[in-house]
Amino acid sequence: MGVVIESSVWVPSSSVYIFIFLSCFFSLSLFPFYLSKHAPTKSPPFYDHPTFASSLRFQRYFLLLYSLASVLEGLWSVYGEFELVYYGITKEDTVTFMLIGFGAALFVGSFLGLLSDLIGRKKSCLVFYIFHLVVGIWKRITSSPSFWVANVCLSLATSIFSFSFETWAVVEHDKGHRQDLLNETFWLMTFFESAALIGSQVMSNWMVGGNLEKEIACPSTAAILTAIVGIICISRVYGGSPQTVTFKEYKVSFYSYILCDRRIWLLACAQSCLHFSIVVFWILWAPTLVADGREVYLGLMYPCVLGARMLGSTLFPWFINAPLRTEDCLVYAFIIQGLLLSIIAFDYQEIGALVTQYFLFHACVGLILPSLARLRTMYVPNELRGGMISLSLAPTNAAILFILMQRGYYRTVENSEVIAFAAVGLFAAAGCMYVLKRLGKQPYQNWHKL
Repeated sequence: MGVVIESSVWVPSSSVYIFIFLSCFFSLSLFPFYLSKHAPTKSPPFYDHPTFASSLRFQRYFLLLYSLASVLEGLWSVYGEFELVYYGITKEDTVTFMLIGFGAALFVGSFLGLLSDLIGRKKSCLVFYIFHLVVGIWKRITSSPSFWVANVCLSLATSIFSFSFETWAVVEHDKGHRQDLLNETFWLMTFFESAALIGSQVMSNWMVGGNLEKEIACPSTAAILTAIVGIICISRVYGGSPQTVTFKEYKVSFYSYILCDRRIWLLACAQSCLHFSIVVFWILWAPTLVADGREVYLGLMYPCVLGARMLGSTLFPWFINAPLRTEDCLVYAFIIQGLLLSIIAFDYQEIGALVTQYFLFHACVGLILPSLARLRTMYVPNELRGGMISLSLAPTNAAILFILMQRGYYRTVENSEVIAFAAVGLFAAAGCMYVLKRLGKQPYQNWHKL
């Protein structure tokens, strides 16, 4: 007599997607009414501002370029795992490729922000698209691509993505564009990035389809076309003011305004801790979900967590117009994130409870990202912003390298310990924000010009 083992498959309810959509819709729709009643001072109508047309034109064009870049990042993150499985790459080799990628981000990517400040931000954005174009062509023309070459290029592209577009937006807004659009641009960047990542997943699934042999290269073709469109769009707007600062002047300014300012160190520490927790989440979220042996459709979970990030970003304009300082808001958000990861690390949960905690975690991420960008505008000079961001991610990449070695090769740490370490980092980030508030002698003075 045979024994039939029934497999249990967990899928999120369709009501989750409806809830996310409606929450984002009401958050965006009700905010203008809230602002009209609770704004501290009445400002002239937006359309009466003389630079309204040029400011809005730049914001739309910039968000288009940023969305294209996010699609490229999402294509490789979603399609890359499937590609490794298709070519029969083992788990040990996958860990090796990850080590190579994070090593490139640590030893090379950490200094790309300094180079961006010297050569220009739009040139850095152009280099980002060129990296993706090279990887797409490389994978399209080779039957068995060299993954370590692709990982190095994509890791460097991700490093550029982390600072180049933000610094470009801030510098352009400083050239006469409306400054009140800058905060709006910050949260729209997070919102459009999350939406583009969801779109890239849909695109990858649609292109691959069911015929793997014929359609395995389709995402590479899409990446090539998207990169070409990005290069053309960047070239059309290229022609900003040339960089006149010398390396010697930049070095002196960086030491004076960045390395000698405790507030910048606190801000960089919080940023590094957040980035580390996000990387840990994306590495361990799948093993954590399937720990009890049940099957989970990760493709249905991916839009949920990114939708939560979109929802969190729509809350940002509510908080910056509330009687609450940005540092205070970040303290609470970091503490909530730390508590959520602590529960995930030390307390076994059903999949539904885990998904809820993932949802809240990424909702906080959506709120924190534009808030940190706003603080960087308040404390970091524009001319040094790229170098500050890229160097602040160096400790994160070093920590990820260490954890990959200990977990992937030597098996000396468990997943729960890694998640607990990320939770400790988030509590440390909350402490940094608390101290930053105490140290900020002129908290809302935009002194970002040297």
